[in-house]
Amino acid sequence: MIIRKRWAAGVCGLLAALAVGLLPTPATADEPDTRPSPKVELTLDVSGSMRARDIDGQTRMAAAKQAFNEVLDAVPDEVQLGIRTLGADYPGEDRKVGCKDTRQLYPVGPLDRTEAKTAVATLRPTGWTPIGPALLGAARDLKGGDGTRRIVLITDGEDTCAPLDPCQVARDIAAEGIHLVVDTLGLLPNAKTRNQLSCIAEATGGTYTSVQHTEQLRDRVHQLVERAADPVVTPVATKGTAQCADAPKLTAGLYTDREKFAEHRWYRVEVRPGQELRASVSIAADRAVNNDYGVMLRASTVHGREIVRGSEAGDGRTDVISSGLRYPAAPRDAADDEAEPAAETVCLQVSNSFSAPASVKTEPGLPVELTVDLVDGPSDASDVAAFGLGRGWWLLGFLALTGLLAGLLWGWISRWRVTVWRTN
Repeated sequence: MIIRKRWAAGVCGLLAALAVGLLPTPATADEPDTRPSPKVELTLDVSGSMRARDIDGQTRMAAAKQAFNEVLDAVPDEVQLGIRTLGADYPGEDRKVGCKDTRQLYPVGPLDRTEAKTAVATLRPTGWTPIGPALLGAARDLKGGDGTRRIVLITDGEDTCAPLDPCQVARDIAAEGIHLVVDTLGLLPNAKTRNQLSCIAEATGGTYTSVQHTEQLRDRVHQLVERAADPVVTPVATKGTAQCADAPKLTAGLYTDREKFAEHRWYRVEVRPGQELRASVSIAADRAVNNDYGVMLRASTVHGREIVRGSEAGDGRTDVISSGLRYPAAPRDAADDEAEPAAETVCLQVSNSFSAPASVKTEPGLPVELTVDLVDGPSDASDVAAFGLGRGWWLLGFLALTGLLAGLLWGWISRWRVTVWRTN
Protein backbone atom coordinates (compact mmCIF):
# COMPACT_ATOMS: atom_id res chain seq x y z
CA MET A 1 0.00 0.00 0.00
CA ILE A 2 2.89 2.41 0.84
CA ILE A 3 4.49 1.71 -2.55
CA ARG A 4 1.22 2.52 -4.34
CA LYS A 5 0.93 5.82 -2.42
CA ARG A 6 4.45 6.84 -3.38
CA TRP A 7 3.83 5.90 -7.01
CA ALA A 8 0.67 8.02 -7.18
CA ALA A 9 2.36 10.97 -5.52
CA GLY A 10 5.28 10.65 -7.93
CA VAL A 11 3.01 10.80 -10.97
CA CYS A 12 1.33 14.00 -9.72
CA GLY A 13 4.71 15.52 -8.86
CA LEU A 14 6.01 14.73 -12.35
CA LEU A 15 3.04 16.46 -13.98
CA ALA A 16 3.55 19.55 -11.80
CA ALA A 17 7.27 19.59 -12.59
CA LEU A 18 6.55 19.49 -16.32
CA ALA A 19 4.27 22.52 -16.01
CA VAL A 20 6.77 24.50 -13.94
CA GLY A 21 9.59 23.53 -16.27
CA LEU A 22 7.95 25.41 -19.11
CA LEU A 23 8.37 28.71 -17.29
CA PRO A 24 11.42 30.75 -18.36
CA THR A 25 14.37 30.83 -16.00
CA PRO A 26 15.27 34.37 -14.91
CA ALA A 27 18.66 35.56 -16.02
CA THR A 28 21.30 36.42 -13.43
CA ALA A 29 23.71 39.30 -13.72
CA ASP A 30 27.33 38.48 -12.88
CA GLU A 31 28.78 41.85 -13.74
CA PRO A 32 29.67 44.07 -10.77
CA ASP A 33 27.72 47.29 -10.19
CA THR A 34 29.97 50.23 -11.02
CA ARG A 35 27.46 53.01 -10.35
CA PRO A 36 28.49 55.80 -7.94
CA SER A 37 27.23 55.32 -4.39
CA PRO A 38 24.00 57.22 -3.70
CA LYS A 39 23.91 59.57 -0.71
CA VAL A 40 20.98 60.12 1.64
CA GLU A 41 20.68 62.34 4.69
CA LEU A 42 17.77 61.85 7.08
CA THR A 43 16.98 65.26 8.60
CA LEU A 44 14.92 64.93 11.77
CA ASP A 45 13.01 67.59 13.70
CA VAL A 46 13.84 67.28 17.42
CA SER A 47 12.04 70.47 18.52
CA GLY A 48 9.95 70.69 21.68
CA SER A 49 6.69 69.90 19.86
CA MET A 50 7.96 66.35 19.23
CA ARG A 51 7.04 65.61 22.87
CA ALA A 52 3.35 65.43 21.91
CA ARG A 53 1.93 61.97 22.61
CA ASP A 54 -0.42 61.44 19.68
CA ILE A 55 1.10 58.81 17.37
CA ASP A 56 -0.02 55.27 18.19
CA GLY A 57 -0.08 56.03 21.93
CA GLN A 58 3.50 57.27 22.08
CA THR A 59 5.33 60.55 21.58
CA ARG A 60 6.22 61.75 18.11
CA MET A 61 9.89 61.47 19.06
CA ALA A 62 9.49 57.85 20.17
CA ALA A 63 7.68 57.03 16.92
CA ALA A 64 10.48 58.64 14.89
CA LYS A 65 13.16 56.72 16.82
CA GLN A 66 11.36 53.43 16.32
CA ALA A 67 10.97 54.09 12.61
CA PHE A 68 14.62 55.14 12.28
CA ASN A 69 15.89 51.98 13.99
CA GLU A 70 13.91 49.75 11.64
CA VAL A 71 14.97 51.76 8.59
CA LEU A 72 18.65 51.61 9.59
CA ASP A 73 18.45 47.82 9.72
CA ALA A 74 17.28 47.72 6.10
CA VAL A 75 19.51 50.35 4.43
CA PRO A 76 21.09 48.87 1.25
CA ASP A 77 24.86 48.38 1.54
CA GLU A 78 25.58 50.64 -1.41
CA VAL A 79 23.84 53.67 0.15
CA GLN A 80 25.93 56.23 2.03
CA LEU A 81 23.66 57.51 4.77
CA GLY A 82 23.88 60.38 7.25
CA ILE A 83 21.62 61.90 9.90
CA ARG A 84 21.13 65.59 10.69
CA THR A 85 19.00 67.10 13.42
CA LEU A 86 17.29 70.45 13.91
CA GLY A 87 16.23 71.83 17.28
CA ALA A 88 18.06 69.11 19.24
CA ASP A 89 20.42 71.11 21.45
CA TYR A 90 19.23 74.60 22.47
CA PRO A 91 16.28 74.75 24.94
CA GLY A 92 16.33 78.52 25.52
CA GLU A 93 14.24 81.44 24.27
CA ASP A 94 16.89 83.30 22.28
CA ARG A 95 15.57 83.16 18.73
CA LYS A 96 18.92 84.03 17.18
CA VAL A 97 20.62 81.10 18.89
CA GLY A 98 17.70 78.69 18.43
CA CYS A 99 17.62 79.29 14.69
CA LYS A 100 21.23 78.06 14.40
CA ASP A 101 20.44 74.81 16.22
CA THR A 102 21.17 72.21 13.56
CA ARG A 103 24.02 69.71 13.44
CA GLN A 104 25.08 66.52 11.74
CA LEU A 105 24.39 63.66 14.13
CA TYR A 106 25.95 60.95 11.95
CA PRO A 107 28.25 61.69 8.96
CA VAL A 108 27.28 60.71 5.43
CA GLY A 109 29.18 57.55 4.52
CA PRO A 110 29.17 53.76 4.87
CA LEU A 111 26.67 52.92 7.57
CA ASP A 112 27.63 51.52 10.95
CA ARG A 113 24.16 50.51 12.12
CA THR A 114 25.06 50.18 15.80
CA GLU A 115 26.75 53.56 15.94
CA ALA A 116 23.90 55.26 14.10
CA LYS A 117 21.26 53.72 16.38
CA THR A 118 23.22 54.78 19.46
CA ALA A 119 23.34 58.36 18.18
CA VAL A 120 19.58 58.40 17.53
CA ALA A 121 18.86 56.99 21.00
CA THR A 122 20.45 60.06 22.64
CA LEU A 123 17.98 62.53 21.08
CA ARG A 124 15.51 64.41 23.28
CA PRO A 125 12.89 66.95 22.08
CA THR A 126 14.41 70.33 22.88
CA GLY A 127 14.14 73.55 20.93
CA TRP A 128 13.20 75.44 17.78
CA THR A 129 12.40 74.35 14.22
CA PRO A 130 15.07 75.86 11.92
CA ILE A 131 14.12 74.01 8.72
CA GLY A 132 15.84 76.47 6.37
CA PRO A 133 19.27 76.27 8.08
CA ALA A 134 18.91 72.49 8.34
CA LEU A 135 18.32 72.18 4.58
CA LEU A 136 21.39 74.33 3.87
CA GLY A 137 23.46 72.17 6.22
CA ALA A 138 22.20 68.94 4.68
CA ALA A 139 22.99 70.21 1.17
CA ARG A 140 26.59 70.86 2.32
CA ASP A 141 26.79 67.40 3.88
CA LEU A 142 25.85 65.76 0.55
CA LYS A 143 28.30 67.66 -1.67
CA GLY A 144 30.72 65.72 -3.83
CA GLY A 145 30.50 62.57 -5.89
CA ASP A 146 28.46 61.65 -8.94
CA GLY A 147 25.81 59.53 -7.24
CA THR A 148 22.23 60.51 -6.52
CA ARG A 149 21.62 62.78 -3.52
CA ARG A 150 18.48 62.92 -1.43
CA ILE A 151 17.40 64.73 1.74
CA VAL A 152 14.52 63.17 3.68
CA LEU A 153 13.07 65.86 5.97
CA ILE A 154 10.83 64.69 8.83
CA THR A 155 9.08 67.37 10.89
CA ASP A 156 5.86 67.96 12.80
CA GLY A 157 5.60 71.69 12.23
CA GLU A 158 6.49 74.62 10.02
CA ASP A 159 9.73 76.58 10.24
CA THR A 160 9.97 78.96 13.22
CA CYS A 161 12.96 80.93 11.97
CA ALA A 162 11.55 83.38 9.40
CA PRO A 163 12.52 85.46 7.46
CA LEU A 164 14.72 82.63 6.12
CA ASP A 165 11.99 80.93 4.05
CA PRO A 166 12.70 77.17 3.72
CA CYS A 167 10.73 77.06 0.48
CA GLN A 168 13.06 79.69 -1.00
CA VAL A 169 16.03 77.75 0.35
CA ALA A 170 14.78 74.70 -1.55
CA ARG A 171 14.42 76.77 -4.73
CA ASP A 172 17.99 78.03 -4.31
CA ILE A 173 19.24 74.46 -3.88
CA ALA A 174 17.40 73.42 -7.04
CA ALA A 175 18.83 76.41 -8.93
CA GLU A 176 22.37 75.19 -8.25
CA GLY A 177 21.72 72.33 -10.69
CA ILE A 178 23.20 69.65 -8.43
CA HIS A 179 20.17 67.36 -8.79
CA LEU A 180 19.56 67.23 -5.05
CA VAL A 181 16.04 66.03 -4.22
CA VAL A 182 14.26 66.90 -0.98
CA ASP A 183 11.44 64.63 0.15
CA THR A 184 9.32 65.88 3.05
CA LEU A 185 7.23 64.00 5.61
CA GLY A 186 4.81 65.82 7.91
CA LEU A 187 3.88 64.23 11.23
CA LEU A 188 0.19 64.99 11.82
CA PRO A 189 0.57 68.26 9.89
CA ASN A 190 -1.78 71.22 9.93
CA ALA A 191 -2.61 73.15 6.77
CA LYS A 192 0.28 75.62 7.14
CA THR A 193 2.82 72.85 7.67
CA ARG A 194 1.43 70.89 4.74
CA ASN A 195 1.70 73.87 2.41
CA GLN A 196 5.28 74.62 3.43
CA LEU A 197 6.48 71.02 3.12
CA SER A 198 4.70 70.61 -0.23
CA CYS A 199 6.44 73.73 -1.51
CA ILE A 200 9.87 72.45 -0.42
CA ALA A 201 9.36 69.11 -2.11
CA GLU A 202 7.91 70.62 -5.27
CA ALA A 203 10.84 73.03 -5.66
CA THR A 204 13.36 70.14 -5.86
CA GLY A 205 11.29 67.50 -7.64
CA GLY A 206 10.70 65.55 -4.44
CA THR A 207 7.57 64.23 -2.79
CA TYR A 208 5.50 65.23 0.23
CA THR A 209 3.77 62.69 2.47
CA SER A 210 1.46 63.21 5.43
CA VAL A 211 2.20 60.68 8.20
CA GLN A 212 -0.28 59.55 10.84
CA HIS A 213 1.24 56.31 12.18
CA THR A 214 4.65 54.85 13.08
CA GLU A 215 4.38 52.07 10.52
CA GLN A 216 3.56 54.57 7.79
CA LEU A 217 6.60 56.68 8.72
CA ARG A 218 8.89 53.64 8.67
CA ASP A 219 7.62 52.36 5.33
CA ARG A 220 7.85 55.75 3.62
CA VAL A 221 11.39 56.52 4.84
CA HIS A 222 12.52 53.04 3.85
CA GLN A 223 10.96 53.48 0.41
CA LEU A 224 12.75 56.79 -0.13
CA VAL A 225 16.12 55.39 0.95
CA GLU A 226 15.72 52.46 -1.43
CA ARG A 227 14.63 54.81 -4.21
CA ALA A 228 17.96 56.64 -3.87
CA ALA A 229 19.75 53.38 -4.67
CA ASP A 230 17.89 53.02 -7.98
CA PRO A 231 19.15 54.65 -11.19
CA VAL A 232 17.79 58.17 -11.53
CA VAL A 233 15.98 59.25 -14.68
CA THR A 234 15.54 62.99 -15.04
CA PRO A 235 11.94 63.67 -16.11
CA VAL A 236 11.34 65.75 -19.22
CA ALA A 237 8.87 68.60 -18.83
CA THR A 238 6.03 68.48 -21.34
CA LYS A 239 2.60 70.03 -21.73
CA GLY A 240 -0.44 68.06 -22.80
CA THR A 241 -3.19 69.62 -24.88
CA ALA A 242 -6.98 69.61 -24.90
CA GLN A 243 -7.15 67.37 -27.98
CA CYS A 244 -5.03 64.69 -29.62
CA ALA A 245 -4.56 66.47 -32.95
CA ASP A 246 -2.07 68.99 -31.57
CA ALA A 247 -0.75 66.92 -28.64
CA PRO A 248 3.02 66.60 -28.11
CA LYS A 249 4.69 63.48 -29.53
CA LEU A 250 6.35 61.41 -26.80
CA THR A 251 9.03 58.75 -27.18
CA ALA A 252 10.09 56.23 -24.54
CA GLY A 253 10.96 58.11 -21.34
CA LEU A 254 9.73 59.83 -18.19
CA TYR A 255 7.70 63.05 -18.44
CA THR A 256 6.23 65.59 -16.03
CA ASP A 257 3.28 67.90 -16.47
CA ARG A 258 0.64 69.67 -14.38
CA GLU A 259 -3.07 69.09 -14.67
CA LYS A 260 -5.92 71.15 -13.24
CA PHE A 261 -8.68 69.59 -11.16
CA ALA A 262 -11.00 67.41 -13.30
CA GLU A 263 -9.00 68.14 -16.46
CA HIS A 264 -8.25 65.96 -19.51
CA ARG A 265 -4.87 66.18 -21.26
CA TRP A 266 -3.69 64.47 -24.44
CA TYR A 267 -0.33 63.14 -25.65
CA ARG A 268 0.69 61.14 -28.74
CA VAL A 269 2.96 58.09 -29.12
CA GLU A 270 4.08 56.46 -32.38
CA VAL A 271 3.94 52.65 -32.09
CA ARG A 272 5.51 50.54 -34.85
CA PRO A 273 4.06 47.16 -35.89
CA GLY A 274 5.21 44.44 -33.51
CA GLN A 275 5.90 46.86 -30.64
CA GLU A 276 4.10 46.99 -27.32
CA LEU A 277 3.24 50.32 -25.70
CA ARG A 278 3.48 50.33 -21.91
CA ALA A 279 2.38 53.55 -20.23
CA SER A 280 1.64 54.60 -16.68
CA VAL A 281 0.61 57.83 -14.99
CA SER A 282 0.82 59.09 -11.40
CA ILE A 283 -0.90 62.20 -10.05
CA ALA A 284 0.09 63.60 -6.66
CA ALA A 285 -2.27 65.41 -4.29
CA ASP A 286 0.21 68.07 -3.19
CA ARG A 287 -2.49 70.06 -1.39
CA ALA A 288 -5.67 69.40 0.58
CA VAL A 289 -8.25 67.66 -1.64
CA ASN A 290 -11.66 66.13 -1.10
CA ASN A 291 -11.92 62.39 -0.55
CA ASP A 292 -13.02 60.13 -3.40
CA TYR A 293 -10.96 60.86 -6.49
CA GLY A 294 -9.56 58.93 -9.41
CA VAL A 295 -7.19 58.88 -12.36
CA MET A 296 -7.68 57.39 -15.82
CA LEU A 297 -5.18 56.66 -18.59
CA ARG A 298 -6.86 55.90 -21.92
CA ALA A 299 -5.36 54.91 -25.28
CA SER A 300 -7.34 55.57 -28.46
CA THR A 301 -6.86 55.92 -32.18
CA VAL A 302 -6.60 59.32 -33.87
CA HIS A 303 -10.25 58.85 -34.90
CA GLY A 304 -11.40 58.53 -31.28
CA ARG A 305 -11.90 54.77 -31.06
CA GLU A 306 -10.88 53.54 -27.63
CA ILE A 307 -8.19 50.84 -27.60
CA VAL A 308 -7.60 50.18 -23.91
CA ARG A 309 -7.82 52.06 -20.63
CA GLY A 310 -6.58 51.84 -17.08
CA SER A 311 -8.14 53.56 -14.08
CA GLU A 312 -7.75 53.73 -10.31
CA ALA A 313 -9.81 55.31 -7.52
CA GLY A 314 -8.75 56.68 -4.14
CA ASP A 315 -10.46 57.66 -0.92
CA GLY A 316 -8.04 60.09 0.71
CA ARG A 317 -5.68 57.56 2.27
CA THR A 318 -2.78 58.22 -0.09
CA ASP A 319 -1.14 61.29 -1.60
CA VAL A 320 -0.37 59.66 -4.97
CA ILE A 321 -2.66 57.66 -7.26
CA SER A 322 -1.45 55.75 -10.31
CA SER A 323 -2.74 53.71 -13.23
CA GLY A 324 -1.31 52.12 -16.37
CA LEU A 325 -2.02 50.22 -19.58
CA ARG A 326 -0.42 47.97 -22.19
CA TYR A 327 -1.16 47.90 -25.91
CA PRO A 328 0.59 45.45 -28.31
CA ALA A 329 0.43 46.69 -31.90
CA ALA A 330 -0.27 44.07 -34.57
CA PRO A 331 2.94 42.52 -35.97
CA ARG A 332 4.07 43.31 -39.48
CA ASP A 333 2.44 41.22 -42.19
CA ALA A 334 5.00 38.91 -43.82
CA ALA A 335 3.43 39.63 -47.21
CA ASP A 336 3.83 43.38 -46.78
CA ASP A 337 6.27 44.71 -49.38
CA GLU A 338 6.93 47.97 -47.56
CA ALA A 339 10.51 48.25 -46.28
CA GLU A 340 9.40 50.24 -43.25
CA PRO A 341 5.69 50.02 -42.45
CA ALA A 342 4.09 53.16 -41.07
CA ALA A 343 3.82 53.55 -37.33
CA GLU A 344 0.44 53.77 -35.65
CA THR A 345 -0.36 56.98 -33.78
CA VAL A 346 -1.79 56.20 -30.35
CA CYS A 347 -3.47 59.01 -28.42
CA LEU A 348 -2.97 58.90 -24.65
CA GLN A 349 -5.53 60.72 -22.53
CA VAL A 350 -4.80 61.51 -18.86
CA SER A 351 -7.86 62.45 -16.80
CA ASN A 352 -8.44 63.06 -13.11
CA SER A 353 -11.48 63.52 -10.88
CA PHE A 354 -9.86 65.49 -8.06
CA SER A 355 -11.80 68.24 -6.31
CA ALA A 356 -10.94 70.53 -3.41
CA PRO A 357 -12.55 72.93 -0.93
CA ALA A 358 -13.11 76.48 -2.17
CA SER A 359 -10.24 77.77 -0.01
CA VAL A 360 -7.63 75.61 -1.80
CA LYS A 361 -5.71 77.15 -4.69
CA THR A 362 -6.09 75.35 -8.00
CA GLU A 363 -3.03 76.94 -9.61
CA PRO A 364 -0.59 75.52 -10.44
CA GLY A 365 -2.21 72.23 -11.38
CA LEU A 366 -1.54 68.88 -9.75
CA PRO A 367 1.86 67.31 -10.57
CA VAL A 368 1.63 64.53 -13.17
CA GLU A 369 4.32 61.94 -13.92
CA LEU A 370 3.88 60.00 -17.17
CA THR A 371 6.04 57.02 -18.13
CA VAL A 372 6.16 55.74 -21.72
CA ASP A 373 7.97 52.59 -22.81
CA LEU A 374 8.08 50.87 -26.20
CA VAL A 375 9.28 47.27 -26.29
CA ASP A 376 9.18 44.40 -28.76
CA GLY A 377 5.86 42.59 -28.46
CA PRO A 378 5.96 39.01 -27.09
CA SER A 379 6.33 36.45 -29.84
CA ASP A 380 7.57 33.18 -28.30
CA ALA A 381 7.42 31.17 -25.11
CA SER A 382 10.84 32.39 -23.92
CA ASP A 383 9.43 35.89 -23.56
CA VAL A 384 7.95 36.36 -20.09
CA ALA A 385 5.31 38.71 -21.51
CA ALA A 386 4.05 35.87 -23.71
CA PHE A 387 2.63 34.23 -20.62
CA GLY A 388 0.06 36.99 -20.15
CA LEU A 389 -3.61 36.50 -20.89
CA GLY A 390 -3.25 38.08 -24.32
CA ARG A 391 -0.93 35.51 -25.90
CA GLY A 392 -0.39 32.86 -23.25
CA TRP A 393 -3.81 31.23 -23.47
CA TRP A 394 -2.19 27.98 -24.54
CA LEU A 395 -0.26 27.80 -21.26
CA LEU A 396 -3.42 28.35 -19.25
CA GLY A 397 -5.09 25.62 -21.25
CA PHE A 398 -2.16 23.26 -20.68
CA LEU A 399 -2.18 23.91 -16.93
CA ALA A 400 -5.94 23.37 -16.77
CA LEU A 401 -5.61 20.10 -18.73
CA THR A 402 -2.74 18.97 -16.51
CA GLY A 403 -4.80 19.65 -13.38
CA LEU A 404 -7.78 17.77 -14.85
CA LEU A 405 -5.68 14.72 -15.76
CA ALA A 406 -3.95 14.74 -12.39
CA GLY A 407 -7.33 14.91 -10.63
CA LEU A 408 -8.77 12.05 -12.71
CA LEU A 409 -5.67 9.94 -12.16
CA TRP A 410 -5.70 10.53 -8.44
CA GLY A 411 -9.43 9.74 -8.25
CA TRP A 412 -8.91 6.48 -10.17
CA ILE A 413 -6.06 5.47 -7.87
CA SER A 414 -8.12 6.30 -4.77
CA ARG A 415 -11.08 4.21 -5.99
CA TRP A 416 -8.74 1.32 -6.85
CA ARG A 417 -7.24 1.48 -3.35
CA VAL A 418 -10.69 1.35 -1.77
CA THR A 419 -11.66 -1.62 -3.94
CA VAL A 420 -8.49 -3.53 -3.00
CA TRP A 421 -9.05 -2.74 0.69
CA ARG A 422 -12.61 -4.07 0.58
CA THR A 423 -11.50 -7.19 -1.28
CA ASN A 424 -8.81 -7.93 1.30
